Amino acid sequence: MTHVKSREVVLAIEITDELLNAISALRAGWKHDPASVPKGLSCSESKEGQFVLVAAESAFTTIPGACVIKGIGAVQLVGTQPVFEEGSGSKTLVLRDTTDGWKFSVKFVPPIVREKNRK
Repeated sequence: MTHVKSREVVLAIEITDELLNAISALRAGWKHDPASVPKGLSCSESKEGQFVLVAAESAFTTIPGACVIKGIGAVQLVGTQPVFEEGSGSKTLVLRDTTDGWKFSVKFVPPIVREKNRK
């Protein structure tokens, strides 16, 4: 029996000015004092200077049409598709500042369905 380790799904989002300001403030705080990043969030930067914000499952809530990151704001999703499969675990949100604009992805471990439980 094989299990998929994890999946990453890129979703279309709309970035508001309030969210950009909150992310910019978090980035500035992180550069000045890395310990100032709230629990459940982590920040990094690529060699090209692209900022990456990762929110652990404890630091966000999913509501229809958005993901709310504690202390940052809401990421508005474009479309109505579900973000996670029912029963998924180890969920994380990833916001990347790329040359093409902000990219939003979701990483999760899909639920394991065992043959004996399908009956």
